[in-house]
Amino acid sequence: MTDNETPRLSRLTAIITFLQTKRLVTSTELAKKFGVSIRTIYRDIRALELSGIPICTEEGKGYSLVEGFALAPVMFTETEANALITAEQLVLKNSDTSFIKNYQDALIKVKAVLRSNTKEKARILAERIVYRNNASQNSSSHYLSIIQLAITNFTAVRIAYVSQEDINSERVIEPFALYNTQENWVLIAYCRLRKENRSFRLDRIQSLETLSETFEPQNMTLLEFFESMRKKYFGTPDIPLS
Repeated sequence: MTDNETPRLSRLTAIITFLQTKRLVTSTELAKKFGVSIRTIYRDIRALELSGIPICTEEGKGYSLVEGFALAPVMFTETEANALITAEQLVLKNSDTSFIKNYQDALIKVKAVLRSNTKEKARILAERIVYRNNASQNSSSHYLSIIQLAITNFTAVRIAYVSQEDINSERVIEPFALYNTQENWVLIAYCRLRKENRSFRLDRIQSLETLSETFEPQNMTLLEFFESMRKKYFGTPDIPLS
């Protein structure tokens, strides 16, 4: 094997891993990520196909792996493991209990595939790193994980909500996006009661029920949404807080 073949083998493996993370990936996206030309990506995809990797090509759209195909568990490097351990400390300061639990459960699975020496180093780092912001560690919401599912599955939810004025109400909403203020998670959603997009602090949601009905997703990106809000509310990205 020649020296210049080694980087290509690493890139081919990385391409397969990247294809597993998204439903559809364009050649332009791959070229940008790996710092090569689009023509090189074409050659790489062809090489993977010839080696038996089941890649589907959607003309004019991009590439995807056949449903169900997956590589063996990925082995993380020490620096990648360190990044995950560091992220865990940030997550532990989060205000939502469901998010903390799901991240920790996922991290257990990640640690299971670490090499023995990397596991020990990850343990040492976990004991010697701390994030001091939000030192009180008060978790004030519990619905982040459920709302994330509602956003990606376009599922309506019913909430019991307490407004800033301490007014109780029941709403059916269509979750659109989430953002974090460092103190609280805030949900942007179409409120059927108010008949417009509103923002809801998760710590003010008293109860939440996922409904069986789905909704038509809003045809815009989050950045486009904030831009429309800036224009509507005279230069501020804020939207009415319910």
